[in-house]
Amino acid sequence: MSETLNQPYPSTPAPITQRQHARKRPARRRKAREGMTLIEIMIVMVIMALIAAGAGFAIVPQLTKAKIKSTQQDSKAIAAAAEMYLAENKDCPTVQKLVDQKILNKKNHTKDAWDNDFVIECDEDGPVVRSSGPDGQMGNDDDIE
Repeated sequence: MSETLNQPYPSTPAPITQRQHARKRPARRRKAREGMTLIEIMIVMVIMALIAAGAGFAIVPQLTKAKIKSTQQDSKAIAAAAEMYLAENKDCPTVQKLVDQKILNKKNHTKDAWDNDFVIECDEDGPVVRSSGPDGQMGNDDDIE
């Protein structure tokens, strides 16, 4: 018996135990499961859609405010050009007259942010430039001066 313990290598290899066999099994499973399932991809897509929707609700009101401010600035520039026109002429100008007489540059915004025409009204105080606003109809509360 002591002779078999002193041998450097056993004559037959030791059988693989069930525990050693179980260790090799998860490695095979990991290799087969490296990709993503359809459910995982769908969950990621739903999360991305929720984030995009939340960002959209935050951005749209800011876009409307920016369009209103841009239209207000453009109407002030057209009003200044209309005052220059009235200094030389007696009739109330249109935006097209201001462009034709080169008082207003064609590169300036001659339409509002919603692609509607500006309307110039003249009274004793001077020209008033109006835009129909987001709804596109004059005479509402959303008109811009």
